[in-house]
Amino acid sequence: MVKKKNEEPSPCCQKYGVPIYGASWVPAKTIFKNEKPSIVDDDEQQQQPETTELTQLSSWLLFCGGGGEGRSGIPNSLLLSQFDPTSNSLSPNPMSRLGTGADLPYRMAVHPRGEGVICSFPKSCRWFEWDAPENVETHKLDLKSSEKILTQLEDVGQQLTMTFNFDGSALAVGGEDGHLRVFKWPSMEAILDQIDEKATVKYLSFSSDGKFLVCLASRGPCRVWDVSSSKIVASLPKESDEVFGFCQFSQTKDNREILYITAMQGKGGGIVVWDTTSWKRIGSKQIVRDPISAFSVSADGELLAVSLVSTSLDSSARVTLIESKEEQNGMSIWVVLFIVLLAILAYFLKSRGAI
Repeated sequence: MVKKKNEEPSPCCQKYGVPIYGASWVPAKTIFKNEKPSIVDDDEQQQQPETTELTQLSSWLLFCGGGGEGRSGIPNSLLLSQFDPTSNSLSPNPMSRLGTGADLPYRMAVHPRGEGVICSFPKSCRWFEWDAPENVETHKLDLKSSEKILTQLEDVGQQLTMTFNFDGSALAVGGEDGHLRVFKWPSMEAILDQIDEKATVKYLSFSSDGKFLVCLASRGPCRVWDVSSSKIVASLPKESDEVFGFCQFSQTKDNREILYITAMQGKGGGIVVWDTTSWKRIGSKQIVRDPISAFSVSADGELLAVSLVSTSLDSSARVTLIESKEEQNGMSIWVVLFIVLLAILAYFLKSRGAI
């Protein structure tokens, strides 16, 4: 990122010393609810505020990255940071750091119910667990290596994308070798196992009910899988010279589920909207002149966010807080969409077919 002359550094943007390849919000409230509560008497419990500590703990971020296998001196690690929505600031230093040795954590998926984190490394995937104290007042959260071995994901090569479904009962991973795998979680029983040796899997997204899985690959149409039957129910074609980038399901105000797909459309980056009943394209709009390299949709489906990848090795992460219309009118409702500027070398990602 380029800082304008005389521009003051923003507290919502920090540099953490390693190129960042992945980022995710941490379900801290769920993690601490899973821990054994401290023993207090009934009177004391009634006098305590409504989980103030948990509210403060809810804004944790997990980053993964590093210098890879080379002798750059940049450590490979998982980093935990805190975001304060009141001051719109990231912690200037990681709250904790877990080194991963010579292996670069390239992609990750955080379990939505707080069970842990799965990370993709150059050859295999590994599972990490949260290390949280029983007393939430310490405001301390950590990660630790797990004894759980993901045998089905050992020696499978670099996985470029991984995601859990909404309730965490299924895990999907896609590889550099074109291999798509879906497992039941936590049993790791295989649900779907397909390979296209001519394409790399770039992005995966589950529908809100977990019935469908959308798979974007480096070539060919975007495929929609029925998870239970392991069959393709739709192939979403590109138009003219489109290049699909990211996909995500969302719901409209009338509770209809739709699918967003970002696309490079010649003049710039745009978003294509698909109906999930007919699987027909129902809308398309150019958003920016540059390629879209990050994409997120708010929980209520009303806000979309896109950002650009920095071409410098400045190891920065940024959180953007977006006010809702209600807050602008003086109400206390706020919406956060984090836009992480993954400060990595763009040519490295392109060489691996990741973007």
